[in-house]
Amino acid sequence: MVENEDVTANKVKSLKPKSLLGIRHVQIVLLFLAMLFAFSMRVNMSMAIVVMTDERNDNSFDWSMQTQSVILSSFFWGYVILQIPAGEMAAKFGGSILITIVVAANSAISLLVPFAAYYGGWQTVCACRVFQGLTQGFLNPTIHNLIGKWVPLEEKSRLGTFIYAGSQLGTALQLLVSGFIADYWGWPAIFYVNGALGGIWTIAYVILGSDSPQKSRMISHEEKLYIQTSLGQVGEQKRLKTPWKSIWTSLPFYALIITHCGHNWGFWTLMTEMPSYMKQILEVDIKANGAMSALPYLAMYLLGFPFGFISDYAIKKKWVSISASRKISNTIGEWGPAFALIGLSYVPAGNATLVVGLLTVVVGLNAGHYTGFLLVHIDMAPNFAGTMMGITNFFANIIGIIAPLIAGLILQDETDLYQWRLVFYVSSAIYIGANLFFIIFATSKRQSWNEPKDIDGGTEEKTEKVV
Repeated sequence: MVENEDVTANKVKSLKPKSLLGIRHVQIVLLFLAMLFAFSMRVNMSMAIVVMTDERNDNSFDWSMQTQSVILSSFFWGYVILQIPAGEMAAKFGGSILITIVVAANSAISLLVPFAAYYGGWQTVCACRVFQGLTQGFLNPTIHNLIGKWVPLEEKSRLGTFIYAGSQLGTALQLLVSGFIADYWGWPAIFYVNGALGGIWTIAYVILGSDSPQKSRMISHEEKLYIQTSLGQVGEQKRLKTPWKSIWTSLPFYALIITHCGHNWGFWTLMTEMPSYMKQILEVDIKANGAMSALPYLAMYLLGFPFGFISDYAIKKKWVSISASRKISNTIGEWGPAFALIGLSYVPAGNATLVVGLLTVVVGLNAGHYTGFLLVHIDMAPNFAGTMMGITNFFANIIGIIAPLIAGLILQDETDLYQWRLVFYVSSAIYIGANLFFIIFATSKRQSWNEPKDIDGGTEEKTEKVV
């Protein structure tokens, strides 16, 4: 088996195009920008609503805190609905159609939000946000589907990380520039800029984007053969029937669900509760400073790159197996924040530098999940990566909604340091427990059910292991 794997690796290496840049890199940049623009439009309301409800501004909206909370949460009402169907739809209709719908629909709605606010009130704004969330339900499963088709195994860690890091850069840039845009042109310009940039991306992707190397009109035969050989997808794309029973009876797949849920519990508790903790306990108002708010996201974006390059290099040099590489990255990305979160709960009040530094470490180390459990979906079954990602993201986002509610139940008094520490200890314990389950039961081995019988009744094909 080892000898056969070496032969396959040498064959892939010999097929690698001499040109440093190819059509696959064009696809990667486009998908990176899709993540960047999608997340910019996901978080723009959190910044804009501060200006929209500021009584010092003309034509401000008299929305209570409860109303503002409803508006901010409405995005996620729609977001969780299409997670599981999205993966199946990407497999059936192609990822390029769905990713185009995501960005185009969100861009169009962003352009409409100011009109919705002025003429329809907060209820219409909520409807806009629900529909944006609904279409963004396609985002992660579709991105996973396209990575599974376009990114060679040897480049998966760094290129996959590059794509997903777009989400953090989009969040950071939105936090940084929204205040300036609102000051110069008014809060509606926040939505107009997002909508215009998304519209430009949509035109570019319609021209340049493609579902797979097989369907690309611009890719060279050399580059297409390299990608297909690396992924074991040589030949025409087949219509594959989703092996639901195999997926739902796979223990490694449950390891993905659990670690994804654990990750979301910690991350969303942190994102939703940390500003209140810093203001109430540490006397640091992070919301008042856009740069301070953006710094943790920038750290997560920047740290993604060394994770990706080191992971690929270690696999290339055969220092560790793919499974081991994914587990090491995931452990750094989950246990690092767990311990840093505990440390953060013991920072003395008023020490802004130490607070922001530790918060940056907590969020930044989360970048480890880019080369951890996220890529394991593709390692296990690239043909069904979108479907698997839809399932795990569905459960994880339900957890992302529940976790802040549990934190709210614990925090009967937001000025009580003991209650805050209890929130952080619970999150840390879930971070640690979920990743421990991942370490024990997850695998990056290519699953036999990655190549089931096709719909037309073809024979099942033998699959290769990637470790």
